[in-house]
Amino acid sequence: MPQIATDILENDILRRWPEVLRALLKDHTTNRNIFWATDMYEKKYGESYSFHHPITVDQITGVNGNVIRPRSVKSEEEQRFRIRDKAEVFTPSWICNAQNNLVDDAWFGRKNVFNTLNVQTHEWIPTEGKIGFPESKSWQEYVCSNCLEITCGEAPYLVSRYDTTTGIPIKELKMRVGRLDRKLRVVGENVKTMRDWYYWAFNAIKSTYGYEWQGDSLLLAREAILYTFIDYYKEFAIQHKIKTIVPFRSYLYHAAKIISWNLFQMDGLKMVLPMTCYDTHIKAIHQTNLFEKVNTKDKIIPCPGCKKNNVHLHNGIKVLVADWDKTQWSMTEKPIEIVEFHTLVKTP
Repeated sequence: MPQIATDILENDILRRWPEVLRALLKDHTTNRNIFWATDMYEKKYGESYSFHHPITVDQITGVNGNVIRPRSVKSEEEQRFRIRDKAEVFTPSWICNAQNNLVDDAWFGRKNVFNTLNVQTHEWIPTEGKIGFPESKSWQEYVCSNCLEITCGEAPYLVSRYDTTTGIPIKELKMRVGRLDRKLRVVGENVKTMRDWYYWAFNAIKSTYGYEWQGDSLLLAREAILYTFIDYYKEFAIQHKIKTIVPFRSYLYHAAKIISWNLFQMDGLKMVLPMTCYDTHIKAIHQTNLFEKVNTKDKIIPCPGCKKNNVHLHNGIKVLVADWDKTQWSMTEKPIEIVEFHTLVKTP
């Protein structure tokens, strides 16, 4: 069944790498966990699953291990609710492929770099052999080129572990079409050692960003990025006869931390955490002196950004992101330069 192959089970992550699951739930803006940001779960599971409540390990593991599921394995009723509640829709994998191909057409200066898509049948044929690069550009530049999927949902533009329409896994890695899939394919084709693979794979993840409103979808996206990292490492290890075909635990944790910075929770229209803008209430003044009686009414001052539709003026919680310095990256821990996401937007 699609659920077995498509759904990444939180119970499995908890059993194998509990620190990785905790890292994937981390919200670096609040230094807490990402929160549900939907009312979908509260009626069935209780108040702790309400809109503003952080997602905890206990809520999604054990007997609750099937609470969060990919869209393709949700019931039709659940899908309709998400469409009504947050206008949640899915993008078919072939459209993600077509649009990602357009990006690569421009970057490489030629067509059909990674695959050839038939827009009538919606099928594609992967390019055989090693991906070639223009004389003026290097594979390292491609791996480090930044990309951002807005309102990413389960991140189908970044990774494609399964077909978004059918939920059927895409097992052959060359058939995958996401931005990170392409970067990791290039890494695998151009490095020879495990250390170099880790180095450039981490750089690939660091240059891959996405944001999402709903916490459950965000966790699914983060898990998909992590398991894509595992999939490509396994292929590289088998090709190069490396005995360890699962990434080292410490490197999985490091990857999860990068992912938790790069895929973040945000209201994309306001550049703040969802539903954190607020009105300022000024209480009325009641004063009597010898000469006159002063009475004023309560005042409600709306959020300046909401009032003026200016992303730089919202009083909600500004989202923090990591500004990775790729030239200084190393396998050791280093302080992360943190910036407010809205400062990266030059115009309202």
